Amino acid sequence: MLRLRSGPQELPAAKGLAFLLALAYVLLGLATDRMLDGADGGPRSLIAIAVQFGAIVVLLNTRRLASRIPQTVSALAGTGFLFGLLSLAVLSQVQRGEPQPGLATLYLGLFAWSLAVDAHIYRHALSTTMSFGLLVAVLIFGANFMILRAVFG
Repeated sequence: MLRLRSGPQELPAAKGLAFLLALAYVLLGLATDRMLDGADGGPRSLIAIAVQFGAIVVLLNTRRLASRIPQTVSALAGTGFLFGLLSLAVLSQVQRGEPQPGLATLYLGLFAWSLAVDAHIYRHALSTTMSFGLLVAVLIFGANFMILRAVFG
C-alpha cells in the first residue's frame, strides 16, 4: 500500500488484526509524543486517530460498506504505524534552533506521501476515484486540524 499498488481489500477481514494494528498505531503515537516532549501530545494522538477512524467508519456505513471496516482500519493503522516510525526517525534528527531545510523538505515529502497513501486507501475502501479519495484524506486532515486546534489551542 505504501507504493500505491495494493489496497485494503488485500488484507484479511479480521477484527483482531485491525485491533492489534490500531493498538500499535496508538501506542507508537503515545511513545513518540513522550519522546518529543509534547505537553499534551498523548491526548492529541488519541483524538487524531479517533477522528480518522471515526470518519472512515461513518463514510463506510453511509455507503453501506461496513464489511470493509476491519480491512480499512488495518490498512490505515498499519501504514500510519510505518509513517509514524519514519516521522520519528526524521524528527529525532532535528537540532533545535538551527535551520534545517533538508529535514524540513524530507518531512514535507513524508507528509505528502502519507496523504497520498491515505487517499489510496480511501479510494479502494469507498470504491471511488483517487481524486475523491484525496478529497476525503484532505477533509479528514482538515477536520483533525480544526478539532485539535479547538481542543488544545
